[in-house]
Amino acid sequence: MPASSHRTSEDDPWGGFDTAVLGGGLCPEAHDLIARAGACRQDVAQASALLDEAEALAPGHPAVLIARYRFHFYGHRLHEAREVAGQALKLARRALHREVMGQVDVSPLLSDEQVRFDAAVRFYLFSLKGHAYLCLRLGDLGEGRLALDELRRLDPHDRLGGSVLAEVLRRAEARAASCDEDAEDGFGDAASAGDAASEQSAQRHSQAPHHRGWRAA
Repeated sequence: MPASSHRTSEDDPWGGFDTAVLGGGLCPEAHDLIARAGACRQDVAQASALLDEAEALAPGHPAVLIARYRFHFYGHRLHEAREVAGQALKLARRALHREVMGQVDVSPLLSDEQVRFDAAVRFYLFSLKGHAYLCLRLGDLGEGRLALDELRRLDPHDRLGGSVLAEVLRRAEARAASCDEDAEDGFGDAASAGDAASEQSAQRHSQAPHHRGWRAA
């Protein structure tokens, strides 16, 4: 599928969805509000209000979603961050015309070139990866597995590093299945140390998306 064939004016009123995910088409007023929200992010109420104003000026613009995601993610409000990741997924799937059955993308596979270089596709996959990571952090292992299975299908060469999260999931499921036995055998502390190391690695690979992250893997 050509890189430009998935854009429609109906779904990307900002001059192209691939441009919008890189900040294009965002009015200066909304851009200023996002910058001000970042500057006062420790004041949650004020920053939230500024992001609400930006959303009102640029409803559904990816840059606003990214700003709101980063605001919640780095503020450790993981439930709110996952909700924004879900909104980003819906926006990307609509713009890219991805067919979804239940919660699973059943559209044709993406090319490796798209996964590596297509800004809109990378926004989609980073949103999916962020959703998976947050599910794992929140203990929703079933939903996290669904998201990681989908990411692995769409990114079989692991350009976005989804395998790191898959390893965290594997450890979490193994721990849940054998925690009683580990405690009896005295291996609980070692297992916890291994999981902590994997968690730190996963968080490094699951930072909130930024413009550089949508370029070549």
